Amino acid sequence: MVQFTFSTAGRILFGPGTVAQIAGEAARMGDHVLLVTGSRSDRAAGLRASLDNAGMACTVFRISDEPDVEVVAQGAEMARRRRCNVVIGFGGGSVMDGAKAIAALVSNRRPILDYLEVIGQALSLEHPPAPCIAVPTTAGTGSEVTRNAVIRSAEHHVKVSMRSQSMLPDLAVVDPELTLTLPPDITAATGFDALTQVLEAFVSTRANPLTDGLCREGLVRCARSLKKAYHQGDNVAAREDMAVASLFSGLALANAGLGAVHGIAGPLGGMIKAPHGAVCASLLPAVTRANIAALEKAPGGGYPLERYAEVARLLTGRFKCAAAHAADWLEAAAEEMQIPSLSHWGLTSDAVTELADHALRSSSMQGNPVALNRHTLMGVIHSVMDGGG
Repeated sequence: MVQFTFSTAGRILFGPGTVAQIAGEAARMGDHVLLVTGSRSDRAAGLRASLDNAGMACTVFRISDEPDVEVVAQGAEMARRRRCNVVIGFGGGSVMDGAKAIAALVSNRRPILDYLEVIGQALSLEHPPAPCIAVPTTAGTGSEVTRNAVIRSAEHHVKVSMRSQSMLPDLAVVDPELTLTLPPDITAATGFDALTQVLEAFVSTRANPLTDGLCREGLVRCARSLKKAYHQGDNVAAREDMAVASLFSGLALANAGLGAVHGIAGPLGGMIKAPHGAVCASLLPAVTRANIAALEKAPGGGYPLERYAEVARLLTGRFKCAAAHAADWLEAAAEEMQIPSLSHWGLTSDAVTELADHALRSSSMQGNPVALNRHTLMGVIHSVMDGGG
């Protein structure tokens, strides 16, 4: 008997031009916006103008890098001091994660460490977060429809989550036109993040019929449009496909979990400074091969292997495919989009053992379709140290 639950943002608005609806939606939630942006807040100039026209006060808070403990605490303090009663995250995954965490801390005033997993107490939120609107300007993380915020702690050299069902944004606004100016390297990294998430959620031990449909659709759109968006940044159809795939990847991971790629990428993000999507892109082909090899030896591995074979069919468009063809397609795509090696970002051989140990304890590993041991994880990491999965 199939049993599952499904959670997502309160509402989702998708389509070209939907960014124009944000001010009206925000005005129904409050009268003073904390607008969380990336380092280039000028990209939100149009949104700021529409908020002004709607008679709303607006305070801008910039997150120039990945959100860390101190920055999120500063954002929440600013929101309280300026009496902001709506939070809008306008940017990539880091900005949206920061906005969700800030919205939660506006009304929950314990130190942020009390709410963080692993390095803190992982306490539940006592009060509902401030109303939050998430507006992605990249197509990759799906953070606009997830219930957690990934926060970096420089002191502990890790990235950890602040997580609550109430942290799902009240509104997600996905406008593909916001991604038209993304440069090729960011298009590749974020696009591979979305691809990784729909693939891992599809083969996850927690997959269900609803997330399966989202993942299949996401895989098809990534297969036909990821490389097009990389080579032709102004291709509107390709950008729309990737925006759909990104949204669906967030919906899927929030309800079906992930796997070993994110099991490694999570702790790695606290050890080196690298774009999360680029790390996923580097790891995905090698993890896919390792999972397939382990499943071929594991009792009862036939069903997950068929899942990988279906992934291969969806990616290649060919009716007859073996599971290994999925890894072949991923390797070729990563090479075509010039995905850097892990050593490019500063990972050294002497850190591999520590990384594998952290990965084994990662919550994402619980969704991996087969248990991978420490030796296998170290082999995967070493295999992509200098490029090539």
